[in-house]
Amino acid sequence: MKPLILVVEDEAALQKLIAYNLQAAGFEVAQAFDGEEALTLLAERAPDLVIIDWMIPRLSGLELLRRIRRRPELSRVPVIMLTARAEEQDRLRGLDSGADDYVTKPFSPAELIARIRAVLRRVRPAFADQVLQFRDIRMDVAAHRVFRGNREVHLSPTEFRLLRHFLENPGRVFSRAQLLDRVWGNEVDIELRTVDAAIRRLRRALNAGGEEDLVRTVRAEGYALDVRYAAAPTDS
Repeated sequence: MKPLILVVEDEAALQKLIAYNLQAAGFEVAQAFDGEEALTLLAERAPDLVIIDWMIPRLSGLELLRRIRRRPELSRVPVIMLTARAEEQDRLRGLDSGADDYVTKPFSPAELIARIRAVLRRVRPAFADQVLQFRDIRMDVAAHRVFRGNREVHLSPTEFRLLRHFLENPGRVFSRAQLLDRVWGNEVDIELRTVDAAIRRLRRALNAGGEEDLVRTVRAEGYALDVRYAAAPTDS
């Protein structure tokens, strides 16, 4: 599953350049050309990292960063400031406002991608690992194999993607709509109840040996991989 990067930049040519290089490096890209558009996209889907130009229309990059940090559901999303403002005091303002890194223009796409990977490794270690683990559930991404303790768990491709998404975001609750977007992607004519059916199959496979159910149902919200308040295996 590709990490999603939201790029907030009003210069179309630079947006195109950044998006091209990010996609070539294996990232999924969303684009916003001003601060208000960025807030709309953030409300629809939380990205794995945000790149913000300081000087953008309608809402400054610095104010956008502050609003991201004030929202509980977005407060942990890493942010890289990308700006022509190279003075030390500007860099300090950006970092003090909550930026995880600060890249000045002009920049090389290779450097930007290296900075992105470094930030993701620091704040989201799952992206750096080929083996994802939560409690006794272990996923070898490269080998496409899943284990529960010493028992191998056989999953369909959809169930594998669903579990990988949970393993990359342990403890985080996702609505059915968010899971459809992240796991099923651009597939059309998929109903929300498809998520419930996939969760049931995933639980059945993970708990076939009588293990504790670690897929938590949050009433009226969605699902999470979480040891707290785990649902009974028959729950969906």
